[in-house]
Amino acid sequence: MTSTEIWPTELRLNPAKDELLVSFDDQSAHALRAEFLRVVSPSAEVQGHSEDQRQTVPGKRRVKISQIEPVGNYAVRIVFDDGHDTGIFSWSYLRELGEAKGTKWAAYLKELADKGLERD
Repeated sequence: MTSTEIWPTELRLNPAKDELLVSFDDQSAHALRAEFLRVVSPSAEVQGHSEDQRQTVPGKRRVKISQIEPVGNYAVRIVFDDGHDTGIFSWSYLRELGEAKGTKWAAYLKELADKGLERD
């Protein structure tokens, strides 16, 4: 399935507002923690405009999702309770995050350790 064919069938925020379940029309589903979504936000604030500008975001262990807003028919803007609201998460990016969650999370933890930063 190509990224243009990916279509979510459900976005469900848990009652604690710390995990988003994203289900797709191919029956795949991914549970994505708010902390993970916050630290891999596709925003320029986090990703920069090139790899060397990318930021490692510490201290987000307790971050919650305040709102999920539709952006056209291709994405959602996730608003976090720390004020971050500039990340527009496309369906294909949410899918990528779900499929590579383990690898991306391990890389994030390593970056934190290498920079002497913490999750809290």
